[in-house]
Amino acid sequence: MTAPTASLPALAPWRAAVFVVFALNGMTMATWVARTPAIRDALDVRTDQFGLLILGMAIGSILGLLSSSHVIARLGTRRVILVGLVTTSIGLALIGIGAQAIGSFAVVFVTLLFFGAATGITDVAMNLEGAGVEQRQGRSIMPWFHASWSFGTIIGASIAAGVADLGIGVDVHASAMAALLLVATLVVVRFLPRDAVLAALEGENESGEKSTFRDRLAIWREPRILLIGLIVLGMAFAEGSANDWLALAVVDGRGVDEATGALAFGIFATAMTIGRIAGVWILDRFGRVPVLRGSAILAAAGLAVLITVDQPIIAALGIFAWGLGSSLGFPVGMSAAADDPSRAAASVAAVATVGYFAFLVGPPVIGFLGERIGLLNALWIVLVLILVAAIASGAARERGAAAGARAADQAPARASVDEDARP
Repeated sequence: MTAPTASLPALAPWRAAVFVVFALNGMTMATWVARTPAIRDALDVRTDQFGLLILGMAIGSILGLLSSSHVIARLGTRRVILVGLVTTSIGLALIGIGAQAIGSFAVVFVTLLFFGAATGITDVAMNLEGAGVEQRQGRSIMPWFHASWSFGTIIGASIAAGVADLGIGVDVHASAMAALLLVATLVVVRFLPRDAVLAALEGENESGEKSTFRDRLAIWREPRILLIGLIVLGMAFAEGSANDWLALAVVDGRGVDEATGALAFGIFATAMTIGRIAGVWILDRFGRVPVLRGSAILAAAGLAVLITVDQPIIAALGIFAWGLGSSLGFPVGMSAAADDPSRAAASVAAVATVGYFAFLVGPPVIGFLGERIGLLNALWIVLVLILVAAIASGAARERGAAAGARAADQAPARASVDEDARP
């Protein structure tokens, strides 16, 4: 069996490096998303044709997620993060150059396939690094890493807005960002551990032998992982539907202007960020299962208020509750999937695949239903999936090192209660 703990780096620089990796991944994604109008215009394609480009990235992402456990078993998380961030950085430059300088739909499509695949694999690897830091620190801090990703998207989107306002072409912007991200990547990976971040992560099974392709596929038959997948499915659907449809649902369903629709999404995004920052302390206090159940109920209640109450202040409170309740499902699901180190890569890959399936498939489903019954009414399906996540929350109960850390956290409180109870 691999025994990585002794050769892992000091916790503080390792933790800081993982925060930066999440932020870099967010900056990369935000740069692409924020410049999609410029890329569409540079290629001079219709909206449906541009949808094919997005489909190419989606296909690449799914392929990357499905293959991630096998790639990580061979290369390890550090190398995968290095190769993944380098590939996405170069891909970002090629997307900009292919669109504006070359004007080639084919170049951008093929690049997005690789960009999506590298993003998917990197996502699993960086979540495994985050799980390693969690288990080393003995504290559930995965929500903070995902908050760092959100901050990265804010930085990337802000830069994109600035350069677009200055009239800088997408080829120059994407190339400059790629160079910046490449330099940052080469620096930050030096602080990631060379050895496995979790015991037996580098491709070994429980008996200490190298795991096989079949071993890693078998995770899809594991009931606990499938239930954690349901948790992540419901919460990812809740988050993704808000990202894509909340502003439009409020505009169409309540007859408000576009500025108010944008404000509605801003309320949701703010609540998500607050939830992920504060969620660490809440998880420390109550543990995963109560927090997940409470979060799901809060999200469902907030969404129900938005759908049914046509009163601006109350609807805004509902949106805030929806965002706050949706904030922890995905990161906590990643932590729970990594509880068994010998299956961590395959488990996180499986759960992440389910989550990203919700992000990719959810918006078209909501759009299809919204065309027929209205966007606000279409959101009832999101509420149902959130409740399914609440029912499945027991599967995320702490195990292994996470359970030990949870017990250690509770011991002082129990000792205090026992002391107070003595006559």
